[in-house]
Amino acid sequence: MELLRCEHLTKIYGAGENQVTALSDVSFSVEKGEFVSVIGPSGSGKSTLLHILGGVDKPTSGKVFIDGTDMHALKEDQLAVFRRRQIGLVYQFYNLMPVLNVEENIALPHLLDGRELDRERLDSIIEHLGLTDRRYNLPSQLSGGQQQRVSIGRALYSHPAVLLCDEPTGNLDRKTGEEIVGLLKESNRSQKQTLILITHDEALAMQADRILYLEDGKIVKNEVLRHQV
Repeated sequence: MELLRCEHLTKIYGAGENQVTALSDVSFSVEKGEFVSVIGPSGSGKSTLLHILGGVDKPTSGKVFIDGTDMHALKEDQLAVFRRRQIGLVYQFYNLMPVLNVEENIALPHLLDGRELDRERLDSIIEHLGLTDRRYNLPSQLSGGQQQRVSIGRALYSHPAVLLCDEPTGNLDRKTGEEIVGLLKESNRSQKQTLILITHDEALAMQADRILYLEDGKIVKNEVLRHQV
């Protein structure tokens, strides 16, 4: 079942001589529960694509449908709610609130959405991430890998339709990075969590079901590595 569809996405920054085309007529779809990697050199449009898929940026033209909703047709207040409920974002630099502890950081978007805390869900995620003995620690008291685990927990807590990861291992050593990817893959397999991973690391990208290769803002190759079970 199709979960996400992009239609003719184009993103242009600037004007005149300073005009830069970050994305040019990009179209693709992602099935529910699929793990897709997007790979390409610096400046290929990877992060721009992720920001548009995540509702953080708007395309110059084109559409993004998530679970049937034309995301960029929503009003700003509607889009903010849609993002919190349907999109999980994991960044390279964690983006945790420094004054909040582990469980508060994980639950924050859910609480900002005005929903009641699901203590059972929170406990389950903290245990799954191996953070039970760190749940009351502040980000400054955690290692980089532990902070990224919190970031993943925050993204997963609200059962998002899709999880978007922008270079999630880029700030970590190889061993810790492999552990983080293992957690993402486990979520993809056990919970059928749809996962889109932006990376420049081809070895990491090869762990996905499918790879989209971006160059100069265009998809130049769409390679299926393994079919979903």
